[in-house]
Amino acid sequence: MTEPIETLLYIDGAAAAASDGKSYGIFNPARPGELVGRAAAGTPDDVDRAVKAAHAAFPAWASLGYEERGALLRKVAAAITQDMAEVDARARLFTREHGKILRETHLEISRLGERFIQSANYAERLARDEVIRAAPNDTIITRQPRGVAALVVPWNWPLAILGAKLPQALMAGNTVVVKPSANSALAPTLTLHRIAELLPPGVVNILTGSASRIGDAIIGHPLVRYVNFTGSVDVGRHVMTVAARNITPVTLELGGNDAGLVLHDADLSGDAFHRLYRAAFMSTGQICYALKRLYVHRSRFEQVVEGLRAVVDAQVIGDGLLPETTMGPMNNAKQLKVVTDMIAQARAKGQNVIELGQVPDPALYAQGYFQRPTLVIDADPSLCVVREEQFGPILPILPFDTEEQALALANDDQFGLASSVWSADIDRAVALARRIEAGYSFINAHGPSAQDGNGPFGGFKKSGIGRNFGYEGLIQFQGYHSITAAPGTIA
Repeated sequence: MTEPIETLLYIDGAAAAASDGKSYGIFNPARPGELVGRAAAGTPDDVDRAVKAAHAAFPAWASLGYEERGALLRKVAAAITQDMAEVDARARLFTREHGKILRETHLEISRLGERFIQSANYAERLARDEVIRAAPNDTIITRQPRGVAALVVPWNWPLAILGAKLPQALMAGNTVVVKPSANSALAPTLTLHRIAELLPPGVVNILTGSASRIGDAIIGHPLVRYVNFTGSVDVGRHVMTVAARNITPVTLELGGNDAGLVLHDADLSGDAFHRLYRAAFMSTGQICYALKRLYVHRSRFEQVVEGLRAVVDAQVIGDGLLPETTMGPMNNAKQLKVVTDMIAQARAKGQNVIELGQVPDPALYAQGYFQRPTLVIDADPSLCVVREEQFGPILPILPFDTEEQALALANDDQFGLASSVWSADIDRAVALARRIEAGYSFINAHGPSAQDGNGPFGGFKKSGIGRNFGYEGLIQFQGYHSITAAPGTIA
């Protein structure tokens, strides 16, 4: 068995234990008795030191030009992705603490590097001001960084989601305090240490520990000028409340209950069912914008059910480090219970519930936080599995008769994060997608493997406020600044 590791905080250019010396254990969700490592349990005093360090480092960092910051971001991207032996060691650690399969952990690490480069590539565009020459005055419209940005990262895709916040905040000229999830802190913290070491002291500060102990201290600190949070609706509501005490602006990327609409003319040849599988079950379904409700035209319903069932049943459930495994355990017991409760409710109501997939090691399956991928066929629309976010390997499939009915079903939800339309007629699919109440829509695909990071990402309704990714996500880390002079005086 690999020896447990220990990760530290990182404040003002140096790694440090928590001020009271405490740490907490992180265990392997495939083998919940196996200690993977310990992370420092930060305190409110540590928060204060980290925020003040970021605040002190802000003027010098903000004074750098965009090209200068971009060059440093490219250096970071190379450092965290090019040493393949080190990358593989970090990926294997991440799989052990998180549960997801090794292929996906490598994907996360590479995505993080790509997003540093993508943010650096905006340097020229960011440097351009808009000048309005019109009565009564000439006006320069520019932007400036906000100051200290608090970045709160969830457990499900922590490295990829870090890539939606950290490079953008830094490129915009902010310094940061990063709070990884307590459930998945080891590999993200080691990655963040490597990043912080390459930048001036205080620019990147890292705090691990329980949200109940340090969350409010970070969000509510008077020197924090911006909060970017990804997580649940309930916690997002709390973050918004705490931030409001200091009138601190927030970006909240919250839950989703994404609808996919398979129209009567959908092309289901080739790898279509594999794309549907990845849309719903990638990362054991623990993705905020996974496909979570599948609506299928009645003329194609049986074909979709049978085609998807065959692909899902071929999946191998087990330890994510094994090359044959295609679906690992869920990350934690709490989220596993959410999913198993939904399955139990559907069964109790007489639904057609099918658990699929191959389990080569039943003893391991019984021991870990595993759940076989599950389909609920012709699901009752009132079920929790339809009305609420599952965040796990379960997918309800429901028929529809007309596109207007499908649209109404898709929009009848408290969330509005992402959606997809599946049709051989791209113009038709795009026209329908425009009417779906969602911040991001896919055509003939769905989820992280199909996302374009050049476009802004976020949701409507309870899916949150603001956007990550793309140029639009980056400039949310800045505030507009208008400079006005007499007409004809600005060059």
